[in-house]
Amino acid sequence: MKTKNKIVKEFDTVKIFREIKSNISKEIKGMTFEELKTYLDKTQLKSLISKTRF
Repeated sequence: MKTKNKIVKEFDTVKIFREIKSNISKEIKGMTFEELKTYLDKTQLKSLISKTRF
């Protein structure tokens, strides 16, 4: 007889990543290229991306 212990995750990385991606997608939907560049500058995503490249 096997017993199954369900592990309760304290932090679900995939779930959080999907939520963040979904929120960003909703925010930038319908933006022009110029608006998108301004958005990236404002949210500092551009600087984070450049820091992660080797």
